[in-house]
Amino acid sequence: MPHPDITIPAVPADLAAPRGHYSHAVRAAGLVFVAGELPVTADGQLLNDASFEEQARQVLANVRAALHAAGSSVDKLLQVRVYVTDIDQWPAFNALYADWCGDARPARIVVPVPKLHYGFQLEIEATALA
Repeated sequence: MPHPDITIPAVPADLAAPRGHYSHAVRAAGLVFVAGELPVTADGQLLNDASFEEQARQVLANVRAALHAAGSSVDKLLQVRVYVTDIDQWPAFNALYADWCGDARPARIVVPVPKLHYGFQLEIEATALA
């Protein structure tokens, strides 16, 4: 059972159940912590063979869904951490991300990594106000 000051929201219909021992989001101390979201559809389909852009759109949708499940939103984001397997995709990601964020401008880091689960091309985790 979690600490009484920690809330773990139920998995919403627009997110697949976690594939491991973790929660999509945790709410505590006035903040929402979103786990590393991957390009997995709500019905559990792995988009590892999809284009980078399709994977990025799905991951951003998953981050939004996790935020909403925890009572937060994109405009309350404080920090976003993006892990990519090909840093040359940064310009494409930045354009999609800017459209997704709108006027929100949270702190962000984009980190190149050699490999991600299931051969995915990116993963995003975030922290937001509750």
